[in-house]
Amino acid sequence: MKSINKIFSVLGVSLALGLVSCVDDLNREPIDPNQITPESAQGYINQIMAKCYSGMAVSGQTGPDGSSDISGLDGGTSQYTRALFMLQEFTTDESKWIWPDAGVIDLNTNTWGNGNENIFGTYSRLYTHIAICNDFLRLVSGGMDVPADMQATVEQYKLEARALRAMSYYWVLDLFGNGGYVDETTDIGVKPIQYTRRQLYDWLVGELETLVEAFPKNEPVIYGRVGVDGVEALLARVYLNAEVYTDGQVSAWDKCSQHCENIIARHQGTGWSGTGLVPAYMYIFCGDNDEYMPGGGGVNEILWGIPYDSQYIQAYGGSMFLCAAGISNLTMALNNATMTASDYGMSAQWGCMHATEQFADKFENNPNDQRWIMWCKDTQGFSKENTDFSTFTDGYGVVKFTNLLKGNVTDPSQWNTTDNTQNWSTANGGIYDPVGGSAARAQNFPDTDLPLLRLAEVYLMYTESYIMGGAGDQAKALDYVNYVRERAGVSRWSIADITGADKEDKILDERCRELYWELTRRSDLVRHGKYSAGGDEYMWSWKGNEVNGRSIAATMDLFPIPANVIAAQPEFDQNPGY
Repeated sequence: MKSINKIFSVLGVSLALGLVSCVDDLNREPIDPNQITPESAQGYINQIMAKCYSGMAVSGQTGPDGSSDISGLDGGTSQYTRALFMLQEFTTDESKWIWPDAGVIDLNTNTWGNGNENIFGTYSRLYTHIAICNDFLRLVSGGMDVPADMQATVEQYKLEARALRAMSYYWVLDLFGNGGYVDETTDIGVKPIQYTRRQLYDWLVGELETLVEAFPKNEPVIYGRVGVDGVEALLARVYLNAEVYTDGQVSAWDKCSQHCENIIARHQGTGWSGTGLVPAYMYIFCGDNDEYMPGGGGVNEILWGIPYDSQYIQAYGGSMFLCAAGISNLTMALNNATMTASDYGMSAQWGCMHATEQFADKFENNPNDQRWIMWCKDTQGFSKENTDFSTFTDGYGVVKFTNLLKGNVTDPSQWNTTDNTQNWSTANGGIYDPVGGSAARAQNFPDTDLPLLRLAEVYLMYTESYIMGGAGDQAKALDYVNYVRERAGVSRWSIADITGADKEDKILDERCRELYWELTRRSDLVRHGKYSAGGDEYMWSWKGNEVNGRSIAATMDLFPIPANVIAAQPEFDQNPGY
């Protein structure tokens, strides 16, 4: 369990829920620096910086049941990472949301249009967060007198605010391609100008390269904040997708590889077998995973994450969404099996999100892969096929994020797949809970922090850069993917796996197994030409609103610029096909 002092060290992120409001949808009154006295300056600066962080964690100012910073979506649906999950995961083979919520069913069946309210909500959430970061940068870059004893602190805050803003621009680039651009030098009330996807890519890599150079390299990161590892990992991910973002004009596998190597070098010698990875996969996604966050005091595999706390940082998105949506209190007719939320450290249970058959198939050749060991499968009363869209058990139950406390396992080979230490599902067929948790601590909201970028992904990006672009060193590319696989308890790859005819499919599937539900899947499928028509298109259940899947248009590799945005700025170009 994280201490309350650690939570307050996140620049008072939880205090931002009630103490400062600097945004109302996309229209805001500028902060008047004349109202800020020397005595109040430090409080203002800390509070607004806290809002830059909390804008990614919570939906609004008054807790999970209260207001949202954006209009049109409720406070739960509009939370930053939940909004991104709807676009990045609902639209792929990794997740299906069974409730017929307005607009959400269209994402699950790849039938959206430019009026989809969830697409507009995601767009609005990203630009609201950009606006908050711009407000902070505008304030401390000439809008007010910064107290002398805060000068060094503010310079670091400015780097972090730019990094947070870059994260939101990254999502605009990835999801929408073209996007409005505005920064702290833009006058309040002036409409953004539209950048092409190439312009936005060029700006983003330039900004991130500058930040990587400027961020401190050898100073500890304060828990909950972003450091150089997170910024450089984001830059590597942008370079990984360079050919997509520039319509094939730029290939940056070598740059991706080099930045991955920089990060890896800073983590070697720690963690599991000196790789910098957490000893057990499920420890990364449990209630005391703050140990693995930047500044958490342990092995920091989580390079950039969002802190949550069951009392002080609550949301119906974030880790709450990922813990509750995949579990339920129920008894299944098949095998008379049961599922109980308290077995995952939760009292909340939604029972509304499961896997497709094709996603489950990624693990079938390695049934003891620890990355899906907690899933509910046939023996637990779930069926793999997705013939009935609205039935929770019609598709394997995905259990990755929990609110359990981690156990003491330090070597995956020690995991006993026939142990039933928690009596989890009375007819569970011997599924072992590798985080060994505590059912008695069940809570409505989790303490589980949410990873955004992890060292394991950095290892996989290096290997993919070699496979796709010949960048880096072959021996390292093989070792790096094998670190990830061996930590999961599966067999090592050989040279043939990264050089053979099916090497691209292999790395794509490995990313799926390692990074599922971590906001990467749609981007990965698009990068490999598997998402839509025009390439080696891949089918999954309910793709295109058919039970066995059907082809979707290549224009759906991008989401539309929302109709509301085009109506407000008709000079903006709409993405093709919409």
